[in-house]
Amino acid sequence: MFNNSTYQAARIVAPVVEAHFAAHQSAAKSRGEDEFLTSPNVRLIESLIDTAFWASLRREEGNSPKISLAFLPPDKAGNPLIFEQTIPFNSGNLTKLAPGVERPGIHLGVWHQNEELYIWGTTYNIPNYCFVLDVSEPGLLVIKHRRIFGFGKFVNIAVLKGDQIKVVDEDSAYLPDCPALLTSLLGFHSSGGESVNVLIQLAVSMRAHKQGGSLLVVPSRSDAWRDSILHPVKYSISPGFSALEELMQQADMERTKSSWQNGLSREISSIAGLTAIDGATIISDRHALLAFGAKIIRPLENAMVEKILITEPVVGVGAVIADPANSGGTRHLSAAQFVFDQRDALALVASQDGHFTIFTWSPCENMVHAHRIDSLLV
Repeated sequence: MFNNSTYQAARIVAPVVEAHFAAHQSAAKSRGEDEFLTSPNVRLIESLIDTAFWASLRREEGNSPKISLAFLPPDKAGNPLIFEQTIPFNSGNLTKLAPGVERPGIHLGVWHQNEELYIWGTTYNIPNYCFVLDVSEPGLLVIKHRRIFGFGKFVNIAVLKGDQIKVVDEDSAYLPDCPALLTSLLGFHSSGGESVNVLIQLAVSMRAHKQGGSLLVVPSRSDAWRDSILHPVKYSISPGFSALEELMQQADMERTKSSWQNGLSREISSIAGLTAIDGATIISDRHALLAFGAKIIRPLENAMVEKILITEPVVGVGAVIADPANSGGTRHLSAAQFVFDQRDALALVASQDGHFTIFTWSPCENMVHAHRIDSLLV
């Protein structure tokens, strides 16, 4: 196992990933947290990535594997399914097992003995800071861990696509005007709480339908946003549809029930699906659906947005000031104009190619800030 890996990106990123988990687990210990695991060392990380990469390029009955690997022993998993005999950890076995474990939430459990990796079974439940490696598509791997606060999307650490390596820059959370949605995606507890996590689920769902779309989040206390929408709105909702809002107002006890979780998933999928329709979908900051298929316009008395700040929370990627017309397609330009005119709103824009951008107003920079976050949503 300790021969040099043939996937060069595995050798490059393994020390960075080892340091990330070591830092977080050290911090957890200092806080007195006891639900954590020993993370894999650099050589095990390299082997996990190398094997998973080559498995991603194989096919089983014409299908590419989609697998989530969790590095933990069976006794640390919740209600695990344990194989009677362990299975050697290699690309062939991963490809064979993939069709049975590709559904969301299932992890293949991987552990080691005498520094030799093996597959012991499957689990839905893993502890905090558990090393997870997702095989998302051929040549695309995502290293992540479970979100510490709240439900939903795991926290991405690094994204590997072929020879391209993107290491998430956690320090982005400390930049001025960092929106709560981005802070939460980076794995930090945000002041937005569960409201922010709903937006994360909406972003993930918007990206998943691969048709592109725009979601505008407007303040419930004001109707000023209507000045930036062409009227009449063909698909206006009156009164606002409040199913998602009502779910988020239910007590904590209700949220542990499968009926609540299924309802939440259904409403998020429904709203995200509407974003595929031409025009923007509009919700309030309390998650009430207000309209879809809406056309964004510039109020006559307002100037056109001339420049935006573009950033991506990836190590080594700097901020760029650009013409909004060069930041993407029509959706991006109209979203930038909307936020320029409605500075207490935000816009989420998904591209058909998988890119995802959050547009917010930055008081510090006095301009629209485009946060490219597709590396956090994979």
